[in-house]
Amino acid sequence: MILSREKTELSNPQAVSEHIRKILCTLDRLDRDKEHFFVISLNTKNKVKFVELVSIGTANSSLVHPREVFRRCIMRGASAAIVCHNHPSGESEPSEEDINITKRLVEAGKIVGIEILDHVIIGQRWSSMKEKGII
Repeated sequence: MILSREKTELSNPQAVSEHIRKILCTLDRLDRDKEHFFVISLNTKNKVKFVELVSIGTANSSLVHPREVFRRCIMRGASAAIVCHNHPSGESEPSEEDINITKRLVEAGKIVGIEILDHVIIGQRWSSMKEKGII
């Protein structure tokens, strides 16, 4: 489900966090207590083409598959992507599962020619897997 087509430039993890927080604030209060996994599709100038909600999970997990992350990116000609999800617990540090899916998405991105630039996790603060050297 595409949630935003705001053509903005997200030049750092904080900007990604702020952009996704705006979207999360529009959700029903009960839905805010679940993990939401987003893909931010970017054009060749790294401006947002669209933000898609890929998965809604539970309070502490979400099911994510590369096929679902890249499907619309491929169809709409994305050049790169940033993935992002929230942790309703407020903790922004990546879990082992977060790290594993990120590595899988990076590899899949290489195959389809859409680079994953970062994976930002939003809790009370935010965490960037690129800044942590995971990507």
